[in-house]
Amino acid sequence: MSKLRILLLAAFVLCIVQRTQAEPGVAVSPVRVDEKQGLDWRRAQDIGLSGQGWANTKAPFDRLPAKAEKIVRRPVWSLSRHSAGIYVHFTTNSPKISVRWKLIGKNLGMPHMPATGVSGVDLYVRWQGKWRWLANGRPTKWPVNEQEMVAGLSPENREYLLFLPLYNGVSEVEIGVAAGSQIERTVSSGKKKKLPIVFWGTSITQGGCASRPGMVHTAILARRLDRETINLGFSGNGKMELVMAGLLAEIEAAVYVLDCLPNLNAKEVAERTEPVVRILRAAHPYTPILLVEDRNYPNGFLVASLRIRNATDQAALRGAFERLQAAGVGDLFYLEGEKLLGPDGEDTVDGSHPTDLGFVRMADAFEKVLRPLLEE
Repeated sequence: MSKLRILLLAAFVLCIVQRTQAEPGVAVSPVRVDEKQGLDWRRAQDIGLSGQGWANTKAPFDRLPAKAEKIVRRPVWSLSRHSAGIYVHFTTNSPKISVRWKLIGKNLGMPHMPATGVSGVDLYVRWQGKWRWLANGRPTKWPVNEQEMVAGLSPENREYLLFLPLYNGVSEVEIGVAAGSQIERTVSSGKKKKLPIVFWGTSITQGGCASRPGMVHTAILARRLDRETINLGFSGNGKMELVMAGLLAEIEAAVYVLDCLPNLNAKEVAERTEPVVRILRAAHPYTPILLVEDRNYPNGFLVASLRIRNATDQAALRGAFERLQAAGVGDLFYLEGEKLLGPDGEDTVDGSHPTDLGFVRMADAFEKVLRPLLEE
């Protein structure tokens, strides 16, 4: 066989592989049948994944494209293997739903974040027009966990979201439904395809320290706004680097949210904000860009060093924002750090990372800014 034919065949096979996920409304065939449990199992990626910015990933549940391995710093690449923000949006008439997921990392939890958030899965159902929490998958061992999430339902079509682990990676995810039941990919309502909201940030954006994957603010906003969200939070590594800005620019987004201040000092904020914004604006002249201050430390009222850090970082971001506006950069928006958490100091685990209460408050603050931009 000639080299040309080999290349053409390879391209054809790659095309087939990248198009294996189901079209909306098309039932997905089971990959295996468990007669003992009465379950038909489907792979999550065959149904279709939401919350990913790229299709050409090295592994099915990665958050960056395969090419990023050679161009981003090693910690960023490693964290991109975590499935934070990735979810499965599906419809099924099954009276029961099980999930089987294979974890990459052996550490199921962390001292300040439960295993249910680090390595668990989270199931929501659309009920009477609103998303309601239904069940969570609790990891008890490494690498494979399997759990019946819910049973005893009436056999009628319902819409579900399955959120994947925040601080661990998965190499396999399967959804099991009652034998003979249908399951198909679902997309958000509306005639016109809705572009995603892209969040770029730190450990907080990644989901530290939500108790469940569905409780990080990006997931809360996906449900509230009926809009796909892409979580590009990298713990300790939201550095606002130009190479990452170039990758973000490849995603056609409804809004870009830049929330990296907790991982930067004031000097870095002043140096990096404007080049990053200009990269995004050059690729997408009219897409809204939201600059976000770091959350105020809840104990900063008494600890001067923390109060000063907030003030200097926020002043640097505000300065960059004003310079960009003065230079004529449009569709640029701003969210103050004081609005992200509450004044009572009751919404973090450790003075930095939000609890579920903190993430709800953050979602409230983001929603007030994002909803008008999406409606426009």
